[in-house]
Amino acid sequence: MQNKTIILDYTKDELAELIKPAFRAKQVYGWMYHKYAKHFDEMQNIPKTLRAELDEKFILMPLTAVQKEQSKDGTIKYLFALPDGKTIEAVLLLMKPEELGDDGEVTSEAKYTVCVSTQVGCKVGCTFCLTAKGGFTRNLTPGEIVAQVLAIKIDNNIPAAKRMNIVYMGMGEPLDNLDNLATAIKIFKEEDGLAIGGKRQTVSTSGLSNKIDKLGQMDLGVHIAISLHAVDDKLRTELIPMNKAHNINSIIEAVKRFPIDTRKRVMFEYLVIKGKNDDKESAKKLVKLLSDIKAKVNLIFFNPYPGSPYERPSVKTMVNFQEYLINHGLLCTIRQSKGIDISAACGQLKEKERETDSDDWS
Repeated sequence: MQNKTIILDYTKDELAELIKPAFRAKQVYGWMYHKYAKHFDEMQNIPKTLRAELDEKFILMPLTAVQKEQSKDGTIKYLFALPDGKTIEAVLLLMKPEELGDDGEVTSEAKYTVCVSTQVGCKVGCTFCLTAKGGFTRNLTPGEIVAQVLAIKIDNNIPAAKRMNIVYMGMGEPLDNLDNLATAIKIFKEEDGLAIGGKRQTVSTSGLSNKIDKLGQMDLGVHIAISLHAVDDKLRTELIPMNKAHNINSIIEAVKRFPIDTRKRVMFEYLVIKGKNDDKESAKKLVKLLSDIKAKVNLIFFNPYPGSPYERPSVKTMVNFQEYLINHGLLCTIRQSKGIDISAACGQLKEKERETDSDDWS
């Protein structure tokens, strides 16, 4: 097993260099991504000798689901084991349920987003995140990233042709694993594979400003989301220690250089923590900070977990914060927390396996 590589690590062109004749690579891609083959032996239009050779060289599916929790809102959280026994998390978010007409026919298809991990653990060390407690172990390979979406589609009987949105917002900092991330993005985009275009992929980063520039130069057509969470460097350094090396100003400047579809906005994630960053002064500073960017702010309730030093803000505070931003020209939504009745925040399922405010906004 340790001598085998993961076949999902390769783009179709790369696989065509390894499998001869090259047209067999397209056939193998079809079996993996369209027919959900679990074993090479299932690939009936591939010669038996080649199937045996593939089985000897490659791992077909590198993930094994070791735990699964389903929320009443349709969110499903997975804990996957990797070939080396390490574990990662991924989440299937049901954004819109399937709707049926009176005749039982589908009138509106379900819409899904998959939140995937890019690393085992994380180096960033955000003080509000459970993933940080486990430290950093290693980067995921491109195939280990891609396999999360594939495994979830298979487990939920989601047709191969069904497009999904992908958010690189699970365990790990995506830009800290930039080369493998970029390959995974390309593999997702393969027309003979899952055919998930760049516009359906969003890279969420805690703000490695130099890597934001590198991702932009790759011109992969993906969206970018910035986990901002604070409007001054003192608080942001408390929440995200690496802010010392990549401060708010460097992030804002990198975002301004990032190639954005003119019809789209840059998403800024703002985790709202009671008594930390939920006051009117923070809202004022946020408006000023993003004044030169075509931005959208996504306010997120802090998702509490046992032992956390932080608390969830009240709904009233969140609404006041949102209204202030909107009234001052900043597009803003409050993300409805999904899976709060299960271990849906990053690191919660892995960690489990291991063991009304009255503010003046006038």
